[in-house]
Amino acid sequence: MDGYAVRAEALEKRYGEKRALDGFDLEVREGTVHGLLGPNGAGKTTAVRILSTLVRLDGGSATVAGLDVARQAREVRARIGLTGQYAAVDEVLTGRQNLEMFGRLFHLGGRRARLRATELLEQFDLADAADKGVGKYSGGMRRRLDLAASMILAPAVLFLDEPTTGLDPRSRGEVWESVRALVAGGTTVLLTTQYLEEADKLASRITVIDQGRAIADDTPDGLKNLVGGDRIEVVVAERSEIPRVVKVVARVADGEPEADETELRVHAPVADRVTALTEVARTLQDEGVRVEDIGLRRPSLDDVFLRLTGHRTEKEAAA
Repeated sequence: MDGYAVRAEALEKRYGEKRALDGFDLEVREGTVHGLLGPNGAGKTTAVRILSTLVRLDGGSATVAGLDVARQAREVRARIGLTGQYAAVDEVLTGRQNLEMFGRLFHLGGRRARLRATELLEQFDLADAADKGVGKYSGGMRRRLDLAASMILAPAVLFLDEPTTGLDPRSRGEVWESVRALVAGGTTVLLTTQYLEEADKLASRITVIDQGRAIADDTPDGLKNLVGGDRIEVVVAERSEIPRVVKVVARVADGEPEADETELRVHAPVADRVTALTEVARTLQDEGVRVEDIGLRRPSLDDVFLRLTGHRTEKEAAA
């Protein structure tokens, strides 16, 4: 597979006059988590549906595990797993019964299905709850069971479409640990998510998609560098102090300071982080400017996302 588990070149998908994908390119290295980020409606889910053979492409080409998704769809389906935004497990059944059912659906036979269910319950740290009804599981446990079900055939490639939507922070952390364990075992994961923290923590590389096209592809740190390096940030107590703070910050800034009058915040990129922070803090104190907070910060993926797409993520906008 020349080191790549997933390749897409100039993918196109149209729904009437709407172009859901308009020349989308993607390369995912084997044994990694690759994040796919984009605003709502950018084409993320359409791309996953094409790569997982659920939707036919209208143009371009794509391979998964070295197989053509258009000409070898049946073979592709035997090499992949797919987990959507909502758990696809039966709440009436126990965790073990769910996995055995999926095993039989994949034609493993009774004995092999039972053995595989036991293996996966251990792998996803669900053995103690194996014989409890799934209706009594926490959100994180259900998602881990859902991940386990997608791994019945030990797929080479796993597509995760917003796998932690609606989960609390603890449950999200449980799912993250399961994903890391899968990748450590050699599985390749393509992750779509609205949680930028999730992509930052899990993905070794991220593709940003907007209006059906890939507009950036790099490591998380590489993407952050697109927005610049460290920034000094000052939050003042009074709006009237903002012009004075802008002048002070401008003396040490490596670019034009920006002021947010709603958040009473002034920030700017700096080259010499320690010197800049020390000088701004001392000057503001000497001039008697009341400051609520001052510090240095690295650009986040939120900053990258906003800079590249002009949008905040759906999750951030709703917050």
